[in-house]
Amino acid sequence: MYDAWHGDPSNWKLGIFYYNKMDKRIFIPKRIQGLGWTVNFAHPYSYMTMMGLIIIMFVIWFYSH
Repeated sequence: MYDAWHGDPSNWKLGIFYYNKMDKRIFIPKRIQGLGWTVNFAHPYSYMTMMGLIIIMFVIWFYSH
């Protein structure tokens, strides 16, 4: 099931943004294997997760300088 969703081009907006309301995962592998992970932008917590990661990176950067 996950492989079928992942391989379906209609779930990839502009070819790089994964958007599938039926997929309950927040993080999924990128379209090209080995390049890391991406976010399922249809998941309600995806935007909060991304903002949290950005805030953590900013805090680490701020306190390292």
